[in-house]
Amino acid sequence: MTPTEQSIRTAEICRLAPVIPVLVIDDLAHAAPLARALVAGGLPALEVTLRTPAALDVIRAMAEVEGGAVGAGTLLTPGDVKAAKAAGATFGVSPGATDAIIKACEDEGLPLLSGAATATEVMRLLELGYTVQKFFPAESAGGAPAVKSLGGPLPQVSFCPTGGVSLQNARTYLSLPNVLCVGGSWVAPKNLMEAGDWNGITTLAREAAALR
Repeated sequence: MTPTEQSIRTAEICRLAPVIPVLVIDDLAHAAPLARALVAGGLPALEVTLRTPAALDVIRAMAEVEGGAVGAGTLLTPGDVKAAKAAGATFGVSPGATDAIIKACEDEGLPLLSGAATATEVMRLLELGYTVQKFFPAESAGGAPAVKSLGGPLPQVSFCPTGGVSLQNARTYLSLPNVLCVGGSWVAPKNLMEAGDWNGITTLAREAAALR
């Protein structure tokens, strides 16, 4: 998969909803009901971070939920890429960009939403053909004003800001012409998952889906 093909597919995923839930899941039993709750609330693109021992099994379980597009986040090595693709991930997300990660995603045919926080990083990815990027860590890297400023000299790049994005500031990001969506964890809080309050999570998802 070429960088251009990756960017086209990544843009399609980012346009599915204004928010991509960033999910840290310890309990495999939460995977399917959580995915169903988020999809029912209008958030079909789901990022499962590879930060827990259960993550790959969670991806496998969520990949079977109708209407969802499950991706793997926190891709750090080529091994992560291969394992995520084998588990059923349909896109990948990384906090930054390395040659090894980029090559692995291209070899595996896994659309990559790769992180960038500076103009140099954005330009490097653009030079490689990646026109859709993750702006990370969004709030600590300058927030919405920084994303807006990057749009001046680099209007051909679109972003998914992630990191410190919340219900309170998401709309500010989404109002920018170079933002396709945002990534956030607030739609799947740990206390609701542990309580099995899937209706509560669907309500949060609906609220997020209505942001744009």
